[in-house]
Amino acid sequence: MRASAQTLENLRLKAALWLRQGVSPRRLALTLTLGFVIGCIPLLGLPTALCAVIALAFRLNQPAIQAANYAAMPFQVVLIVPFVRLGGKLIFTGVRPGLDLASLSRSPSQLIGHSSSQVVMQLGGMAAQALLAWLLIAVPVVLLLTPTLAAVLRRVPALAEVKRSELA
Repeated sequence: MRASAQTLENLRLKAALWLRQGVSPRRLALTLTLGFVIGCIPLLGLPTALCAVIALAFRLNQPAIQAANYAAMPFQVVLIVPFVRLGGKLIFTGVRPGLDLASLSRSPSQLIGHSSSQVVMQLGGMAAQALLAWLLIAVPVVLLLTPTLAAVLRRVPALAEVKRSELA
């Protein structure tokens, strides 16, 4: 029993070192911010792959960016409707589509009355509107949250050690 507790503690320490490896508070703050903001993209299924690609391209900490991405998932779902509404105000199409999502949520069988191309066009337009709204909000959030989170992370003793060792 004692040997397994010792092994578990060794694994925990190795994992903690691996997660912090070469990570300054500023870089970790950027990684976490990007993971969270990308995790809020109003298109289900896209953020995980996008976070992986961005982490590889910019050599960011993959476990950290994915952890922040997964932490954002509840926000992603909650923010879909507000992003669609904001995007609808930003992009005026002039023609209101025939598919009413409010009534559709009460009676999904209404989809039967619409052609599949009409539904796809409607949902595609809403996704584009939501994506535009997300993009307009995401950029300022990253610019504001990264330095704030970096200041907080500098107070974490393990990360402060990383910062000092990088300066030496």
